[in-house]
Amino acid sequence: MFVGYNPSLRSSETGHHYANPRNRFYTVLYQAGLTPRKYRAEEDACLYELGYGFTNIVARPTRAAEEITKREYEEGRQTLREKITRYKPKVVCFVGKGVYLQYTGLKKAAWGVQSPSQVEGVIDFVAPSTSGLVRMKLADVVAIFTDLKELAYSIPK
Repeated sequence: MFVGYNPSLRSSETGHHYANPRNRFYTVLYQAGLTPRKYRAEEDACLYELGYGFTNIVARPTRAAEEITKREYEEGRQTLREKITRYKPKVVCFVGKGVYLQYTGLKKAAWGVQSPSQVEGVIDFVAPSTSGLVRMKLADVVAIFTDLKELAYSIPK
């Protein structure tokens, strides 16, 4: 399960995850080996067939994550925990360290697997945001998502 901050305005308009043309999400997934080809945002439903799901910590679309209120994060934290508990994905990938920090209330986190996990039986994985606003080099982002691929492939089905 991939967890983002909230839908971009473009995602809200189109109804597709990571739809902003500057977002590198689908490029990163492909380059990290998580998908067999580079998908387009309009094909996000195809990723369900690969075993991936999508959600956000906050449902309201905004231009930037800075527009999300403290109250929205508080409500989103509870809703997200309920979703994770109900669906029990093997791995929850927080697409953005800030998403994970908002979810947990922690002050810091490293990239990769987090311990302890927030929901028993579910692995928490922190990856960089794929937003075009992120200043990390694409290769560095891909390397972290490659660790996610290796983790996901090592878990028995």
